[in-house]
Amino acid sequence: MKIDIYKQSGEKSGTMELPKEIFEIPFNKDLIHQALQRQLSNKRKPIAHAKTKGEVRGGGRKPYKQKHTGRARQGSIRAPHFKGGGVTFGPRNVRNFVKDMPKKQRRLALFSALSEKARNNEIIALEDYKTEHPRTKDFAEMLKKLPIKRNVLVIIPEKDPNIQKSSKNIAFAKTILASYANIHDLQKYRSILLLKKTVEKMKETFLEDSAKAPNTRRQENFDRSVLSGTRESKFSDNTVDGTFAESSLTK
Repeated sequence: MKIDIYKQSGEKSGTMELPKEIFEIPFNKDLIHQALQRQLSNKRKPIAHAKTKGEVRGGGRKPYKQKHTGRARQGSIRAPHFKGGGVTFGPRNVRNFVKDMPKKQRRLALFSALSEKARNNEIIALEDYKTEHPRTKDFAEMLKKLPIKRNVLVIIPEKDPNIQKSSKNIAFAKTILASYANIHDLQKYRSILLLKKTVEKMKETFLEDSAKAPNTRRQENFDRSVLSGTRESKFSDNTVDGTFAESSLTK
């Protein structure tokens, strides 16, 4: 899949090929929803907190005697049915909202969202952004010259103070690093603006794990030791032919 490349002046300078391992993945709505719910849940920080009967102040004394009052028996004025009493099943700030998701599924959801953006022609590339000093006005004017809609996500390969500071005060734009690409930002912002070097950085970040060969050396050594019957013992340093050495007994 190819996308258009534009100059800082807004002129089209060519096209570039996107890696199919990232930008040609079938759309998986359920997986994207699961990854989005996980990210939003992990960001939650519960604040609401209600005290129980044991935590609220007061109520240690029995309000009146058990019998011969004509009233219902009570043990504490801080019971849940009293005004000012504790709360039953109220919100607690110790609740854990963290959700887990396999790394491969998270990557697949990210690739699926990026692929859908590419199929909808919502991704363009920028050759480079050069400026001596960060200036919001110049960056906003550049975005207006490009054929992108509002709510744009700018993905850069590495930290660039000129771009990050220039776009920080623009309400409809956000700048993130390629290694921090996430499903929430992809769903929030309609258009994506990539720097030309961002694609290579994304390949290094997200495809390096699949390029690595599996480490089977430890398993092969374990299987060999089991078959030969010479599995290493934790007392191997202090034993000689299956018996403890004299030096170990005298210590």
